[in-house]
Amino acid sequence: MQPVLEKLGLTEVNEGVFDGEWRGGAAKIDKISPIDGRRIASVRTASDDDYNKAIARAQEAFLKWRTTPGPVRGDTVRRLGNALRDLKHELGQLVTLETGKIIAEGEGEVQEMIDICDFAVGQSRMLYGLTIQSERPSHRLMEQWHPLGVIAVISAFNFPVAVWSWNAALAAVCGDATVWKPSEKTPLTAIAVTKICERVCRETGADPAIFSLLIGDRKTVGQKLADDPRIPLVSATGSVNMGLHVAQTVHGRLGKTIMELGGNNALVVAPSADIDMATQSIFFGAVGTAGQRCTSTRRVIVHESIASKVRRKLLSAYKSLAIGNPLDRKTAMGPLIDKSAVDLVQHSIQRLKDEGGEVLYGGERLTVPGDCYMKPCLATAKPDFEIVEHETFGPLLYLMTYRDFDEAIAIQNNVPQGLTSSIFTNDVREAEKFVSSIGSDCGIANVNTGTSGAEIGGAFGGEKNTGGGRESGSDCWKSYMRRQTNTINFSSELPLAQGIQFGAGEGSSTA
Repeated sequence: MQPVLEKLGLTEVNEGVFDGEWRGGAAKIDKISPIDGRRIASVRTASDDDYNKAIARAQEAFLKWRTTPGPVRGDTVRRLGNALRDLKHELGQLVTLETGKIIAEGEGEVQEMIDICDFAVGQSRMLYGLTIQSERPSHRLMEQWHPLGVIAVISAFNFPVAVWSWNAALAAVCGDATVWKPSEKTPLTAIAVTKICERVCRETGADPAIFSLLIGDRKTVGQKLADDPRIPLVSATGSVNMGLHVAQTVHGRLGKTIMELGGNNALVVAPSADIDMATQSIFFGAVGTAGQRCTSTRRVIVHESIASKVRRKLLSAYKSLAIGNPLDRKTAMGPLIDKSAVDLVQHSIQRLKDEGGEVLYGGERLTVPGDCYMKPCLATAKPDFEIVEHETFGPLLYLMTYRDFDEAIAIQNNVPQGLTSSIFTNDVREAEKFVSSIGSDCGIANVNTGTSGAEIGGAFGGEKNTGGGRESGSDCWKSYMRRQTNTINFSSELPLAQGIQFGAGEGSSTA
């Protein structure tokens, strides 16, 4: 562990505030690894004074950065991607140490950062506006996009660096500065990434404060970011309750938000499905990251004619699952983020039983140092169970059945969340209906691939209680810019739109 920390510039005690300089004047928190309960390192968090200085410095950096040409901004992001490539293995190990996700997923998360940097570099030359036909002669109507300002990024523990990069890489090429509040459960990865950003910015001549960092609690940092009128956009990932509070606060000052909140993702298995593919996808979707992805598969809606076969295959997979140290590449599932996360899943399992559900496999807490391990739980449930409508952030999977396809779609849609969804079918009509306007109501709807594992090229996000925000690919870059419409009159007259004639005297304007 020590060589990894040293290569990433981490020490025994680390400052958790960066705005061109490193400091941290408030409390000291210890980061305990969920793998074995051992302390990794400590972090000094932000004080009120640290917050005020950091936002002022980020604003100063933005005012300069916005005048830098987009392709030049893109070069800094290109170099950031290359620096992440050089440290992919070490940073991936740190992600695993801090979150407990298996090493393949830790390294995969770093690869996601690299990929979004590559995407953003290309986007830096494609911040396109429009030329629009004017209804008035000798007029040009056009639309352009300008940098927005200082962007706050509030990220969650389950993807401690990737979600930040979705925002920060695009915001940077758009001419914005970012202030990052990571989860207090994963501070070390945030510090390590910010140190990489600092080095790259100093090499390119960019102000390092365009990638600022504030590690602290909700009161000291999170609430202040939501309240701060100097921050036009807050991008927040987390629970629905957190998102509601942030959105109400930011919108209350007429700011903008990107919300990535809860998911209660379903996978439909139709009679024509390739069952081997479907069960493989369900298995990864349910136990990957110990069920702590917002895209984790939480509900399986299987046609009653094949339900017993799907159940047998899933039971076989669950029983063969290798649970243990996530740094061992043979391990398929590591610990949950902390003891309280395990407690939450245990509580949901009991609620499921109380409503009449049956546990088919697993659910037991494992006696392993750190007390963060459990067997994933496979259970039967009915769509109208109250617990099914809630997102349990852990490895708890519900099996339910359907008779006709419209019923399957209704079950899929009948939850408050709307992030991602999937269907396995070889019936083209079912596939097309599922992704149509009368099919899945989620922001993401897949055919013959699972609910989890989105690529960076598409817009990521969901509807309903998921928040409605979009990050990463497609045209999500527009969220980090302000739209401006321009009318340019190159005539010697002043016609009005809509043919309005104003005034009746000589010399009045006519259209």
